[in-house]
Amino acid sequence: QNRCLNRPVPFSFPQTFDKILIANRGEIACRVIKTCKKMGIKTVAVHSDVDSSAVHVKMADEAVCVGPAPTSKSYLNMDAIMNAIKQTGAQAVHPGYGFLSENKEFAKRLEAEGVTFIGPDTHAIQAMGDKIESKLIAKAAKVNTIPGFDGVVKDAEEAVKIAGEIGYPVMIKASAGGGGKGMRIAWNDEETREGFRFSSQEAASSFGDDRLLIEKFIDNPRHIEIQVLADKHGNALWLNERECSIQRRNQKVVEEAPSTFLDPDTRRAMGEQAVSLAKAVKYSSAGTVEFLVDTKKNFYFLEMNTRLQVEHPITECITGLDLVQQMILIAKGYKLQQKQSDIPINGWAIESRVYAEDPYKSFGLPSIGRLSQYQEPLDLPNVRVDSGIQEGSDISIYYDPMISKLVTYGKTREEALKKMEEALDNYVIRGVTHNIPLLREIIVHPRFVSGDISTKFLPEVYPDGFKGHMLTAGERRELLATAAALYVAVEIDGEKVEVSGEWNLASALLPITINGKHRNLQCSLWNSCCGLLFFGILKVAEGQEICVIEAMKMQNSMTAAKTVKSVHCKAGDTVGEGDLLVELE
Repeated sequence: QNRCLNRPVPFSFPQTFDKILIANRGEIACRVIKTCKKMGIKTVAVHSDVDSSAVHVKMADEAVCVGPAPTSKSYLNMDAIMNAIKQTGAQAVHPGYGFLSENKEFAKRLEAEGVTFIGPDTHAIQAMGDKIESKLIAKAAKVNTIPGFDGVVKDAEEAVKIAGEIGYPVMIKASAGGGGKGMRIAWNDEETREGFRFSSQEAASSFGDDRLLIEKFIDNPRHIEIQVLADKHGNALWLNERECSIQRRNQKVVEEAPSTFLDPDTRRAMGEQAVSLAKAVKYSSAGTVEFLVDTKKNFYFLEMNTRLQVEHPITECITGLDLVQQMILIAKGYKLQQKQSDIPINGWAIESRVYAEDPYKSFGLPSIGRLSQYQEPLDLPNVRVDSGIQEGSDISIYYDPMISKLVTYGKTREEALKKMEEALDNYVIRGVTHNIPLLREIIVHPRFVSGDISTKFLPEVYPDGFKGHMLTAGERRELLATAAALYVAVEIDGEKVEVSGEWNLASALLPITINGKHRNLQCSLWNSCCGLLFFGILKVAEGQEICVIEAMKMQNSMTAAKTVKSVHCKAGDTVGEGDLLVELE
């Protein structure tokens, strides 16, 4: 539990590296630095010019600027990062997730310079990074796979032909993809053609590889993944599962460990297949094997991520293992000290991804701005916050809009959920629009509480989009009474409401008691900031696509219901929320 909460644990660590460079930014860079400090290892941060005052830069022992803000010129700039390694004398590199974490060329360059890559070898990165090759290897390792076409799809017409042979619905996805980018579901020929175009464009933009594959779409599945850990001596373990079914646009929003859905036999079968796949590619390090699980508990291999996963903290909570520490020890050549029988499921952990996003628009469109007020709920027990920002930090257009990963732990799921509810209520974020209202509604929704979830949860529960919490008559009275009680005692709708508490209007949080029930309210004058978007003009005919808006590398198509009267922008412009793009008749 101490490790779950990132508190120091007295322990004598074996000798590993004197200095590690973290080739990443934000919360994951901070997360890696924390474990390095615990192990007595010096750290080097890399940063873009706009990140020069970032939290990860301040936490590290040394910092090197690797270029301007765009990721292609900084965090993906291999030459600049290799120079930083030479300049600082770092002996090893932890890549975090995203950026260069699954780039085999980067791993090769490190190896050529005698620098240790804290992750698997290039063979495993290549084999598992290519969805086509990984599926073939999985089949050979007797891992359950989704029916589909195992080759590369050449063009849109071949995609239509293959989709017809597999049978609709189908999933079109990037061979080199991940993170929900380059993926489209198609239910007919027209959607297949459109999906092929958008998926290939997103894949090229995000991964520099526009190859696509097509497979059967498993309708109404759960997304459950198995954490694996393997050393360089042929030993491999599965560290139980993570339930990741609450998603929007194929990107995870809320995760938990363990899953309410798996029985011990299914868990063991999934774990053993995940280990079988890891051994098939001689995997060494922490990795994650993702599965789709249908309503009858049939499970199918989706992909393997050859890196530390965003949601790794919930596995740390229920197993007591520090996965970053394990990755460092494995990279240095140490054998795993645990056996499979040593891996527990101890309690329950839940993670909410807190984003600078407007949840009322497609369950979350990016928002940017400066955090004018920021207060994490760390005074609560059994709460962990992995973040890389602080009050005054800027949420930039250039990077992922994640603010933090909020993790709560309990002996039972009910306890962990109650703690999450309390933590979300005590989290103060001002200056940007954020998704806490959506997260708060998800974790108290009867379907989620009962474990009745799938990857369709959000569109099914909110078919018209998320509209926010609808106040009951009682909640409305409580809220009005609280506001009024700051000044006078009142009656509302003929009913007396008793409100008590210590009023401190300088505080962002207002702990009060309403009719004997404890509540935490936040008092503020709210100013929301809009996200910036890139777009490109395509066509301007009635009933056709008129432009594509790109936000955080995700492409969104707009079609005209009427004749286009005028266009108020040009391709490549940066536009803000509320800007007039195209005027219709």
